[in-house]
Amino acid sequence: MKEPRYLFPDDYMADPSANVFNDRLYIYPSHDRDSGEAFDDDGGHFQMKDYHVLSLDNVENGAITDHGVILDVEQVEWAEKQMWDNDVVEKDGKYYLVFSAKDYNGVFHLGVAVADNPEGPFKPEPHPIRGSFSIDPCVFKDDDGEIYCYFGGLWGGQLQWYTLTPEASKNNEGVVMGPAADKKTPLFLKEGSPAVPSFVARMSDDVKQFCEAPHPVVIVDENGEPLKAEDPHRFFEASWMHKYNGKYYFSYSTGDSHFLCYAISDNPYGPFTFKGVILDPVVGWTTHHSIVKYKGEWFLFYHDCVPSNDTTWLRSLKVQKLYYNEDGTIQKVKN
Repeated sequence: MKEPRYLFPDDYMADPSANVFNDRLYIYPSHDRDSGEAFDDDGGHFQMKDYHVLSLDNVENGAITDHGVILDVEQVEWAEKQMWDNDVVEKDGKYYLVFSAKDYNGVFHLGVAVADNPEGPFKPEPHPIRGSFSIDPCVFKDDDGEIYCYFGGLWGGQLQWYTLTPEASKNNEGVVMGPAADKKTPLFLKEGSPAVPSFVARMSDDVKQFCEAPHPVVIVDENGEPLKAEDPHRFFEASWMHKYNGKYYFSYSTGDSHFLCYAISDNPYGPFTFKGVILDPVVGWTTHHSIVKYKGEWFLFYHDCVPSNDTTWLRSLKVQKLYYNEDGTIQKVKN
């Protein structure tokens, strides 16, 4: 694969979560559409209402199968609109789709839907995950079978609505979250303060709830100091977790600076040491992605806008190979 491949030109899709099930590669994207809503900084124009799943067995030039709609917002009792990013994990022969959507009060939560097959259809739970908030879930299954959910997104993703308790922030412990009193005022930390983190929570045995309060995913520099709010490499959204040579690789989008960055830890909870940029900015808002190993090779899935499309919120899926250096760092790739 010498050049990035556009995967599915027949439709607009974004936020690809790639997973290998039964020796086949499955991609779970969000489904972009032109809803007619005006562009705004909170993503009001992103009015996704359903999910598809795509699959293939040859990343470089194989045919893409669209298995159709696997979940629609009208099937989810608690959700009104904006079915944003999602991810799927397998446990004991069942497949669990963890997704983000807005409830009828305009608040984002995470929900769960279950299927017997990776191509669905998925049956949603009647209520969102208790204590869940914000967007962009990544469900990571560790080598010991434990499943962790990484999540969070600023601005339209509402992460700035929630605050750490001072004691939990100081001690880097699990936290009880609460909505900010004034949701009209984003609670970004001031310049010079640590950046707002994403969060991680271990999932319950039935993969339908958190079994603990969410923990902050702290990203630090080589001196162990948390990245600052004004750092162009700080977290914004699009958490993804993968493992390479026993290390935990947390990758994410920086938002308005449009980088795709990564950090490494020996622990799924972190802290994670910032290592660098994986991908230069794409066209459109945020570099949402996933990283997966398939048939002995590593691949980076992400979205971009086709050159002929000047509507930057109608995005298309892309993939290219990913390579590691001998020291475990990731080689930066060109879009």
